[in-house]
Amino acid sequence: MSARILFSTTARVLRQLTHDKRTIAMIIALPLVLLTLIYYLFQNQPGTFDRIGLIMLGLFPFILMFLITSIAMLRERTSGTLERLLSTPLHKLDLLFGYGIAFGLLAAVQAAIGTGLAYWAFGLHTAGSAGLVIVIAVAGAVLGMALGLFFSAFAASEFQAVQFMPLVAFPQIFLCGLFVPREQMAGWMHALSTVLPLTYAVQGLQEVGRHTEASGLMWRDLGIVAGAAVLALALAAATLRRRTD
Repeated sequence: MSARILFSTTARVLRQLTHDKRTIAMIIALPLVLLTLIYYLFQNQPGTFDRIGLIMLGLFPFILMFLITSIAMLRERTSGTLERLLSTPLHKLDLLFGYGIAFGLLAAVQAAIGTGLAYWAFGLHTAGSAGLVIVIAVAGAVLGMALGLFFSAFAASEFQAVQFMPLVAFPQIFLCGLFVPREQMAGWMHALSTVLPLTYAVQGLQEVGRHTEASGLMWRDLGIVAGAAVLALALAAATLRRRTD
């Protein structure tokens, strides 16, 4: 990879995003609307929003980034943009990590705004700091982005790209511990949850909710999420095609 090409790629992706107002609105505003609905849904159940809302701060960025980046990369291929870019000195890793940095910056903005709303408007209470929540939420967003880039290689249309959402995201959401504690799951379901990276983003957020200081388990979980994101980006580079037939 080249640092110059990497940063120029990041700047190009950011410029494209700033010109797409609907995508910016979806990334920034939609999680706030959903978080507001969840708050009022559990308003009369003390303590429930502290548990559910905290996890949602990590789930929303993951889901949105998966959906948006899978479609964005598919458009790069079908429009011929990717073919033109890869005929230059641009390396596949420059492109994919450029996407990662650009969407990671946007995810940091979204996570900060969402966390601010949860803490200061809705009274979210956690033993740990809001800063750790933001860090884990951004890591989850980058994971979603990396998985979206990887699975976009197997889609021939935007409709197919959207179809990967229930295949990739939904099992992770069901088994991450949001609905049922993982310790109470059937043995095979618990075993499956241990190989799904979103599990560790949720577990890291739960650690922040329980402990005043960053625990060793939280750092381990954050490392697993980051490692899974890097692995997904590397796999995306290996499977990246110049165009979709």
